[in-house]
Amino acid sequence: MKSDQHFVQLNSSNASLIIDCQSKTPAIIYWGKLLSKQTSADMLSLLSTRQEAKCSLVIEAPISLSPLLGEGFTGSPGIEINNHDYAWSLGGELVDIIQIDEHKVCFETLDDIRQIKVVHTLSLDHDTDVLSAYTELVNLSEQSVTVNWCATPTIPLSDQMNKIMSFEGRWSNEFQCHSLDLFLGSFVRENRKGKTSHDNFPGMVMHNNFTHEQAGECFGFHLGWSGNHKMRAELLPEGRSYVQLGELLMPGEIVLLPQQSYQSPTLYAGYSDQGFSGLSNCFHQYVRSELLSPKLSQKPRPVHYNTWEGIYFEHDVDTLKELANKVAGLGAERFVLDDGWFKGRRGDFAGLGDWVVDKEIYPNGLSPLIDHVNQQGMEFGLWFEPEMVNPDSDLYRAHPDWVLATAGNQQLNFRNQLVLDLSRNEVVDYLFHAIDDILTEYPKIVYIKWDMNRDINHAGNAQGKPAIHQQTTALYQLIDRIKQKHSHVEIESCSSGGARVDYGILAHTDRVWTSDSNDALDRLTIQRGCSFFFPSEVMGAHIGPRECHITGRIVSMEMRAAVAFFGHMGLEMDPRELTDEDCEQLSTIIALHKKHRQLIHSGELIRLNQDGDSINFGIINQDKSQALFAYNSINETKRTTPPKYRFVGLSADKVYKLTLVWPTKLKEYSPSVLSKIQGQKFSGESLMQLGMQLPVLFPQTSLIFELNDTQ
Repeated sequence: MKSDQHFVQLNSSNASLIIDCQSKTPAIIYWGKLLSKQTSADMLSLLSTRQEAKCSLVIEAPISLSPLLGEGFTGSPGIEINNHDYAWSLGGELVDIIQIDEHKVCFETLDDIRQIKVVHTLSLDHDTDVLSAYTELVNLSEQSVTVNWCATPTIPLSDQMNKIMSFEGRWSNEFQCHSLDLFLGSFVRENRKGKTSHDNFPGMVMHNNFTHEQAGECFGFHLGWSGNHKMRAELLPEGRSYVQLGELLMPGEIVLLPQQSYQSPTLYAGYSDQGFSGLSNCFHQYVRSELLSPKLSQKPRPVHYNTWEGIYFEHDVDTLKELANKVAGLGAERFVLDDGWFKGRRGDFAGLGDWVVDKEIYPNGLSPLIDHVNQQGMEFGLWFEPEMVNPDSDLYRAHPDWVLATAGNQQLNFRNQLVLDLSRNEVVDYLFHAIDDILTEYPKIVYIKWDMNRDINHAGNAQGKPAIHQQTTALYQLIDRIKQKHSHVEIESCSSGGARVDYGILAHTDRVWTSDSNDALDRLTIQRGCSFFFPSEVMGAHIGPRECHITGRIVSMEMRAAVAFFGHMGLEMDPRELTDEDCEQLSTIIALHKKHRQLIHSGELIRLNQDGDSINFGIINQDKSQALFAYNSINETKRTTPPKYRFVGLSADKVYKLTLVWPTKLKEYSPSVLSKIQGQKFSGESLMQLGMQLPVLFPQTSLIFELNDTQ
């Protein structure tokens, strides 16, 4: 039974979370800056006392961890269920508080009449200040219960948070930041594409008018889930507001039989009073410590060469060996053979599902190419798209019933492919054995690029039921099964670029493909938006062709290289087209990346406030003795000279040697500050407070500065 405990408080390094347990259902009363011992939960409860307002309820329904219709809540309920009786009006009472440790707690609420139990689990990570939380719904009754909606724990907002930042986009232009005012009513984003999606990332940041990159309070929310989702920020008429995220369920998708349960995806939420960059670094450190495999931190992330934009489907062993020779000489450390290696794959119209090496192209299998790549000092990786099948394939001809479909409805065409039904065990077993056979035959394959190139428009399984939930959990299990059998293999999550980038998939993989666009100008905004939740080392970032194949834009090698430099760096072009000067520049920037990648892939990201003309940021190590800062000019400045550049986040007490390390050659209108500061020493205080006058440069120019403590 419920104890007489009135409050539960969880503390992390910089934040406090207090849950009020005095009412029938638990509710968050405070989440924000770390409270001192002088402040008690009782004080906060008294200060939060509300009164009966005109033409209003005497006592308002609480914004509990799951606000309920049975409690009279008129906002969005945290749980919506139904059966043949009155499950729809679920209420309940807190019956148990289970304190797992000082940072993790479970609350059990029981509706004894409807025989439904709700369990909320909240954990506040001490080192990163990230809150992880999920909701479990247990059917204790003797009849089935249909789950229409079961959100992660609902988070009330401070009344000072009056702005919403969301992340939207499209294919090849993901993670575009968009801010708007919190308004009376609900801001709702829904995704039904069966994957995380290009256009609707399941995350938002709540802030106020005074928050910027380096200062101010903000709260970040992300649903770690790779299927359908819904998120809401609502301002109620009485002035209270909250955030609520969860899996979007299709009608009849989840039906709980007696004693069955449903667990929501995990909500990852962060608080910072150090601005947006401070919030991002909470998430980055959490990803590094809690989501990524520890073995990844024990080796540098290899510089990639991916064949896709170099040759597309034009596979030829001699050509591929030539490419390997070329990119190895530039400094590439991993060679990833993309789409086109398997049976019948001469374009995107055939072959998906037939995961055997095409002997017409590779008469001796992949070993000659793999051995040659290894001899050049590079690892070997391979592309798969396991969840998909082409109608023109042996697999589909043998098993046309293995695809997701809805009776009587024509399949919508999408890249000549259909989606396999992973809710069928025989489908998952087929895919496991197909991939396992390749990895067993070629044990030197150490990397898989796992792609997924269409939306799931017809999500019906073999029983005619909607299957996105089963599809997503089966995907996670399949990846885990492969990694358990082949523990040396790293896996990248790709979905036509950034359509499956989330903590759900990242917990099972090792990096994400941020976007299909390698256009450096596009990539600056894409990578900036992605960096709100994801650290640089998981963001695949490649130097693309001279003329971008997606935008047609021509961006200088210097800028393309500078933008890819700050991610998990790679190359993706036909290296035979490179000039001698291109090769010299690529060799230099790759060597520079290798020199600094430990910092790039572990340091603290400092995004500078945007001025509309440039996108600028820095990465600083833990003791602030080393830093890299980037200036990326996009547009002509509005004045005759650009503004000053402030190296934010350094130690004011340290003295730094300032060096321009990229580009190696720079065309300037006239002699500038760059010739004066090169190799000179400056206090951190001067670099942050006054800053450096930027030179007059052409648009689409990037500068990278290195700073080292001289003391």
